[in-house]
Amino acid sequence: MSENRFNKRIKISSEILAKIARIDEFKGLWRGSINLNPAILKRLKYTVVITSTGASTRIEGSKMNDAEVARLLRGLKTTPPKNRDEQEVAGYADLIGRVFDNYKDLKLTENNILHFHGILLNYSAKDQPHKGRYKAGDNVVAAQNEKGQNVILFKATPPFLVKKEMEEAIDWTVSELNKKELHPILVIANFIFEFLAIHPFSDGNGRLSRALTNLLLLRANYVYVPYISLDEIIEDTRSEYYIALNARQNKHKTDSEDITPWLNYFLYTLLTHSDKAHKLMQGEHPEMLLSGSQEKVLALFLADKALSISDISEKLHDDASRETTKKILARLVELRLIQLIGRGRGARYKRVL
Repeated sequence: MSENRFNKRIKISSEILAKIARIDEFKGLWRGSINLNPAILKRLKYTVVITSTGASTRIEGSKMNDAEVARLLRGLKTTPPKNRDEQEVAGYADLIGRVFDNYKDLKLTENNILHFHGILLNYSAKDQPHKGRYKAGDNVVAAQNEKGQNVILFKATPPFLVKKEMEEAIDWTVSELNKKELHPILVIANFIFEFLAIHPFSDGNGRLSRALTNLLLLRANYVYVPYISLDEIIEDTRSEYYIALNARQNKHKTDSEDITPWLNYFLYTLLTHSDKAHKLMQGEHPEMLLSGSQEKVLALFLADKALSISDISEKLHDDASRETTKKILARLVELRLIQLIGRGRGARYKRVL
């Protein structure tokens, strides 16, 4: 019965299929054309962990900006998080980092979802009694309005039905992904909608849903996911996120179920995500593609001052040979971050504004 309900509420249109085709077109382009240095990809992934952590926790009310998130994560081994915001940041960063690094080994199972919830709330002292466990009391889905007030969107599944409904949603999702008859994006969107409708945990449902979205997309071979923050796109469209989620919740578990508003929003975020990844691949944000040594050289350039190779070598204090410096400068010119002025001994380099 549940399997039939999950399938029936997906209304496939030519518009939806066209959006999916655009996303898949870029998916193939990335896999076939990406030529970024592994060290750069590693640095990009670390940056996205910070950006996604900041975005996902701010959606739930955190006040920490990305710089504060980065500072906290750098010192986490020696300085434990002190307050609720820092605890949520530390937990989400741990979870999303594991998803990015180990997604091939992380299957969608009930045990894994419970384990992920434990990781998410690991740093929060007040959440220790219920981390990794389904909720014991009723909860509601609420959003903050422009005045910072919580507005109830809908009541979630009662506790005594959570395990049954989670098992049904997981079984349907795994089965459909294995059968490959329904496009994986439709399956993933449907599962995330159901997960948020059930709201299986006392706390952390929104953050966990976003980590699961990243995981399921990666497992469906959207391998560019860790290099552009999907969570940041959701944060930027937070109002639309809640509107889409709430649009059909009053029809949940009825014969009139229809997740089209949510599906359109989900596809919008994935299209925005792939567009950003495309720009990254094409070098439209070249500063994101720099190695550590290239960043160090670029930082030497002031807006109005031209530098020679000798000037740069002197400022680097012999950290790089002259030939290495030339290669770095050539790469910065290629990325149009600096420009070459003059030739021979009179050659200078200047920052492009």
